[in-house]
Amino acid sequence: MKYRKLGKTDIQVSEVGFGVWTVSTGWWGEVDERRSVELLRKAFEKGINYFDTADTYGAGLGETLLADAFGDRRDEVVISTKIGYDFYNNTERRGQQERPQNWSEDFIRFALEQSLKRLDTDYVDFLMLHNTKMDAIEDDRLFEVLDEFKKEGKVRAGGVALGPAIGWQEEGQRAMRERNVDGLQMIYNALEQDPGRDLIASARETDTSLFVRVPHSSGMLEGHYDENTTFAKNDHRRHRPRAWLLEGVKKVEKLSFLTESGERTLGQAALKFCLATPEISSTLPNIYDEAQLEEFAAAPDTPDLTDEEFARINELYDTNFGLEGEPAIGGRARLKTSARG
Repeated sequence: MKYRKLGKTDIQVSEVGFGVWTVSTGWWGEVDERRSVELLRKAFEKGINYFDTADTYGAGLGETLLADAFGDRRDEVVISTKIGYDFYNNTERRGQQERPQNWSEDFIRFALEQSLKRLDTDYVDFLMLHNTKMDAIEDDRLFEVLDEFKKEGKVRAGGVALGPAIGWQEEGQRAMRERNVDGLQMIYNALEQDPGRDLIASARETDTSLFVRVPHSSGMLEGHYDENTTFAKNDHRRHRPRAWLLEGVKKVEKLSFLTESGERTLGQAALKFCLATPEISSTLPNIYDEAQLEEFAAAPDTPDLTDEEFARINELYDTNFGLEGEPAIGGRARLKTSARG
């Protein structure tokens, strides 16, 4: 495993992190808490020291799982969590409908204290404001409170987590340029490069660390899907349009050159694509079994993408992988300078 720095802090995070979402929510199948704790501990044994959760993951379960897994070695792991959704007073949720957010000082302080209790710790290494829309980015007091958390020793680094259609490009750029955040979490992968490319440019200008979630485009870049792939009823990917699957499989076929040497899998190459950008401190692949853990944790030790491979991926992306019509994955393909530093 290799490690990178979080912004201007002295915090070192593993290039491959562990997003606790997959083992604490029902979006990827049934949750087995004992198995989840075991998987988290095995990740640590593989050199993964960065674990990302949120107070809403399993209504707090993601945080308690981390406490169960690492209560006796808190100082050996880096934990990030996210706050901002008021699931305490809004318990009902229909499908993927978004919960109400609350950015008031009273609520943010309350939410952090609740997270600290569930994590069984007195500090969070990296606290993010969850899916921040522009009203939050423009809230001066909110970021003053975030700074106060640092002075109080409850938070070591602060930032924002972005979600598609829930606060995205402009919110991310303003957070980096105007709010002096230490880090920012975003979606970015070989199939979904925008608006990540613009956010990478802003991160380069502001010395902000980026954390990439969905680096495999919801599993597409693991290379295991075909046109007949189906998903379980409790798997969120079941609700995606069939065009997403059919188009994605065709795009992935164009990336076969990444595995021709036999020195890396497609899933590992997808992580190396993200890590080719120095502003990206860590990736958060969706890990829900030991086979994935083994594969992804080994990715940093596989060969880096060559300049030719990186450029070829970007050329494919800029031309929508030679497919006609609008892409079903990510935003509109457009010619743009490479994100690589």
